Formats: sequence, structure tokens, C-alpha cells
Amino acid sequence: MVEEQMQRGGDRPTAGPVLSRRAKVISWIVVLLMLAGVLAWITGVAGRAGSEQQSERARRRNRVQTVGVAQAALRGVPVTIEALGTVIPAATVTVRPQVSGVITAILFREGQMVRKGQVLARIDPRPYRAQLAQASGALARDRAQLENARLTLERYRTLLTQDSIARQDVDTQAALVRQLEGTATSNGGAVAAARLNVGFTEIRAPVAGRVGLRVIDVGNFIAAGDANGVAVVTTVNPIDVAFAIPQDQVPVIERQTAKAGSLPAAALDRTRDQVLAQGRFLTLDNQIATDTGTVRAKARFANDDGTLFPNQFVNLRLQIDYIDKAVVVPVTAIRQAEGSNFVWLLRSDDTVIQRQVVTGQNVGTATIVTRGLTAGDRVVSEGGDRIKQGDKVRTPEAAAEKDGNGPQKGRAPA
Repeated sequence: MVEEQMQRGGDRPTAGPVLSRRAKVISWIVVLLMLAGVLAWITGVAGRAGSEQQSERARRRNRVQTVGVAQAALRGVPVTIEALGTVIPAATVTVRPQVSGVITAILFREGQMVRKGQVLARIDPRPYRAQLAQASGALARDRAQLENARLTLERYRTLLTQDSIARQDVDTQAALVRQLEGTATSNGGAVAAARLNVGFTEIRAPVAGRVGLRVIDVGNFIAAGDANGVAVVTTVNPIDVAFAIPQDQVPVIERQTAKAGSLPAAALDRTRDQVLAQGRFLTLDNQIATDTGTVRAKARFANDDGTLFPNQFVNLRLQIDYIDKAVVVPVTAIRQAEGSNFVWLLRSDDTVIQRQVVTGQNVGTATIVTRGLTAGDRVVSEGGDRIKQGDKVRTPEAAAEKDGNGPQKGRAPA
């Protein structure tokens, strides 16, 4: 019995390692199966993704983009320069009195249009009339004395021929005549000055234009040459617009001015949508501004309707040339890549290709193309950022007809 128990007890230690090895084998098998499942799942997902990408690429290749299309046109266009300008009066004059005195009358309304020479105000003339009377009396006295001295000189000369008077007396009388002539001339100048001062008591407009706000009232004393003056008159028709142009354009403007005589100019509002006035180029300044590299210039406008107002900011458009036949496309058709311009050219099979172009000046919503296109070429004007080389495109009208939303044949669109 003891031996049998010892034998059974001896078998127990050998069962543990066998079970442990089996558990490990089973665990590895389970792990391998799980790894195989994960690998199969990943492979399937990758395959589906690749298939979807290929399908998406195929769909993109076959997809037709809807874009706006425009045709390159041949037409005459003006070549212009645009600059920010300031409206300045042709003349701005502060009307200052030339004599001192008390203002007795104001003869203008604020903002009134006045003529050159029109009386704007009056200064009390009585002191100056008194001075005129005094100077006139002195002149009359001097003239009487001069006339008497001349008659005496004639008598002395007659007596001298008869040897009845000394020559010294004749010479003395002749000198007195010359002295009185000088005195009369001096007093004649005093009379003219006094008469001029009487005229200056009427303050007149030196130029035609619009009167500004009044700066003095009746009853105030005003000195000659007062800094504020009586009013400010600005000439508003004609009126000028001052602007600056790049120095590179100076030779072009001088050449065109010499050839055409004058260049047309237009003043536009701040949005460049409305033309305020039409005028002509006037002149260039005589030097270049070194800080900006520009030259100041002026254009003149008749401004009969008063559209332009002093110190108003406007956009000035100066036409420096005119191209009879220029190829133009919409500005939106021009695209840029790597420092050069190109357009999407639409071929006969409705596919697009890139075409390098050389552009000129913008004319409103169009751009001049100097090289790369001919009249009649079709280009993509809208939606160019959604297409690439070789894509097939269609117009919105063609897309609407295909979808059944466009006008049907034989039926006018609503």
C-alpha cells in the first residue's frame, strides 16, 4: 500500500509541466490566428481604399467641369493712366482792402458767384474824399502860381531883348518856373493818389468765382492789407485737377502732347464708376519728386455745371494713346503661375489647355493681350481654379440643358 501510494505520489509532479506546455502552444496558436485575422482585415481595407481612390480618379477624369467661357474680342481701346487727383481752383484770392476804414456796406452773399470787378464791400470814403479835395486845392494853387511865373518870365525875356533888365533876373525867374512845375507835378501825383484811395474804398473782386464765408461785418474797422480780408474768392470754372504720374510716363506724355496738341482727361468719383467731368491735360511740373519718383501734373476742366469742388478728391484718367485693334479678354480670364500669365484655352473638343500670354493694360473689366491669343479664341473666364490641363469643360447653359433645366427647343425661355 505504501509503495502504491509512493508511486501515485511520484506521478503527480510530471502532470504540471505537460499541461503548461499545452497551454503555451494553444496561446501561440490563438495569437497567430488573431494576427492572421488582423492582417486579412487590413489587407481588405487597403484594397477597398485603393479601389475607391482608383474609382475617384476615374470619376475625376470623366467628370465635366462647368466653367464660364468668354471669347477674345478685337476692338479699339484707349491707353490710359489713372492717378489720384485733388481738385484745385484755377485761382484763389483773399480779397484784402488797400485802404483802412470802417466797413459801411457788404454787397455779396456767402457762396455767391461774382464777376471780376464786382463791388463786394464799401469802406467809409469821407476821409479819402477830404484828402482828395485838399490835394486838388494844392494843385490848383500850384498851377496858378506856375501860370503867373511863366507870364513874368515872358515879360522878363521881352525886357531883356530891349536891354532893360539884367540877365540874372531872367534866369532867376526861369528857375522859379521850373520849381513851380515840379511842385505842380508833385501835387498832381497827390491828387491821383487821393483819387485812387477814394476808388479803393469800394472793394472789388479781383477774379471771377465763388465767394466763401464772410469774415467781417458792417461797422467793423479794417486795416489796409488785413490778413483775413473781406472774403475769399475761388475760380471754379474753369477748375484744375492736380495729380502725379510715374516718371517713366513723362516722355510718353510729352511725345503724345507734341503730336496731338492736348490729351483728353476724365475726372471720376472715388469708386471709378461715374465720370464727373471731361477735360484736357494742361501741363507737367518742371521737376521730379525724388522721394516718390513722380511728376506733378495738371488737367483743366470747364466745370460749367459745378460738379467739381475745390479740394475734392477724384480719380483722374488720362488717355495717352488709342489702339485701333487690340485683342481683349475679361480680367478674370488671366491667371498667374510662376511669375507669368496664362489663360485656359478652350479647344474644339471642349477640353482646356494652358496658353502663356503677354498682357497689357486693363481697360475697365477687360485686359489687353498683346501676345498669345487671337480674336475668336475661347478662354475660361470663371472657374479656372477648379480645372487642370486636359480637363473637359462645359458652359452653365450647356449644363442646364443637359439637366433638363434649360430652355427647350421651340420654346422661348421664361
